[in-house]
Amino acid sequence: MRLSAQDLPSWASLLLLVAAALVGAAAYPGLLSGQVLLNLLIDNAFLLVVAVGMSFVILSGGIDLSVGSVVALTTMLLALGVERAHLSPWLLIPLLLAGGAAFGGLMGWVIHAFELPAFIVTLAGLFLARGLCYVLSVDSIAIRDETLAAWSQARWSLGPSGWIGEITPGAVCGLLLLALAVWVSRSTGFGRAVYALGGNETSAHLMGLPVAATRIAVYAVSGACAALGGVLFGIYTLSGYGLHAQGLELDAIAAVVIGGALLSGGTGHVLGALTGVLMLGLIQTLILFDGTLSSWWTRIAIGLLLGGFSSLQRLLVLLSRRF
Repeated sequence: MRLSAQDLPSWASLLLLVAAALVGAAAYPGLLSGQVLLNLLIDNAFLLVVAVGMSFVILSGGIDLSVGSVVALTTMLLALGVERAHLSPWLLIPLLLAGGAAFGGLMGWVIHAFELPAFIVTLAGLFLARGLCYVLSVDSIAIRDETLAAWSQARWSLGPSGWIGEITPGAVCGLLLLALAVWVSRSTGFGRAVYALGGNETSAHLMGLPVAATRIAVYAVSGACAALGGVLFGIYTLSGYGLHAQGLELDAIAAVVIGGALLSGGTGHVLGALTGVLMLGLIQTLILFDGTLSSWWTRIAIGLLLGGFSSLQRLLVLLSRRF
């Protein structure tokens, strides 16, 4: 398989993840145990889902700053729906996903129809969704629904007698969504249109691709993924709160960029979202294992990684133009 310059950031991210895991294992032998590795997925399943949706937006050349607020709003609506309206989760969750998709699609339509910067439109979406959280309630709402509580506590054993460890339905949901997203991005017309739009919008127009529909669709996908991430987060914490997921949009963007996607669009892999999320989870775990470092070192490490990968991507772009 021939390695292109566009693939280098994704492979560099994967190699860095493996190297960090090996170095960490040398310092803390229990780091590479099956359950610890599975916990990276379990604790960050909601972030993986949000990052998958963000991947499509970034690959199309856009950005979505509203996802963290949509996650928080979804947890509020989930809690209010099951606790006060007494709706069945089987009815409520599809409605929440549809609402997230509609919210994202509306932002995509506004961006395309009025030719507004995605940064401004999705920033407005961030304020709108976060504000709606406090209109609904300023307090944290506990989720006591038996079905959701059972999902929160559910564990599935892996391997004979569970020797690998246990995984949650939320983590499995994130992996299944990732597999679907990889297939869509690489094997469907929609996926090819997303890459074409991110590469050069004018060329995409000249090729006859449905630019408007594609742009609206990627934001709808991001909104739906944010809503699903909110459902998973609400089940994980068994609560709905307006302060949930503050800064999550930046974590999702960081995960996608660390995974090898170019912020200008058209370059990267949806699968890189998993690498980025695992890298963020691994950094948090290493700091937890150390026990002497402040949690703020997580942000410092993420900042260094973002700076390094952004510089690498810029260098590769300059080299590709030169040669």
